[in-house]
Amino acid sequence: MINVVKIGGNVINDPEALGSFLRDFASLKGRKALVHGGGKEATRLSAALGIETTMIEGRRVTDAATVDVVTMVYAGLVNKRIVSRLQALGCDALGLSGADGNVIPATRRSPVPVDFGFVGDIDSARVDDSLIASLIERGIVPVFCAICHDGDGNLLNCNADSVAAAVAEACARIAPTRLTYCFEKPGVMRDIEDESSVIPSIDEKSFLTLKEGGIIADGMVPKLTNALKSARAGVAEVRICRASDLAGEGGTVITI
Repeated sequence: MINVVKIGGNVINDPEALGSFLRDFASLKGRKALVHGGGKEATRLSAALGIETTMIEGRRVTDAATVDVVTMVYAGLVNKRIVSRLQALGCDALGLSGADGNVIPATRRSPVPVDFGFVGDIDSARVDDSLIASLIERGIVPVFCAICHDGDGNLLNCNADSVAAAVAEACARIAPTRLTYCFEKPGVMRDIEDESSVIPSIDEKSFLTLKEGGIIADGMVPKLTNALKSARAGVAEVRICRASDLAGEGGTVITI
């Protein structure tokens, strides 16, 4: 089994929570890969630089100034911070953007109906599973940020949940794969203020119902869209859970 884990949300910005998560991740046995976000850090730096952040349905609009910021944050600060902490835990990690080794090429999203700017969409069939396999078979843990490229020298900001799904689907071509989305909440909740309201499982039908009812909204929409896509594409297990539950049970299981 290959474990592909995506870490995001407020955990990235909380040194103690991130440290605890990375210890749990480092202790996972066998082959694994990590995908991380960093949106809140990018928003913070954008504000400090006087660059306005615009979000549409949980997705960041990335103009020329913003793609510079997110590249600095995702591929630089956050990625290397995570890699260095994993090395300190004895977990040999290699930080990668999608441009490195041409591992995750992307296509700039059409400006119709919404122009998201320098935002990329990923075709998981183009992800280089042979490169990923060569790393994990050597015991090296690839740590992917959400910066990809279009093959023409342009960097593209991709949704980190989409990157995680694409990496998991590529890994599923190598061996049975488990995809876990980790953040600060215990799973997908009916009431964002009530942590006991976790929905234990979601399939495509219930996702549409929950989305239409406004229970699933904002950033949870792309997360679940990608989780369902991965399940359809043959990823053996897909779960959304609290970062501290990575090695345990609970959370929301995604089925098709």
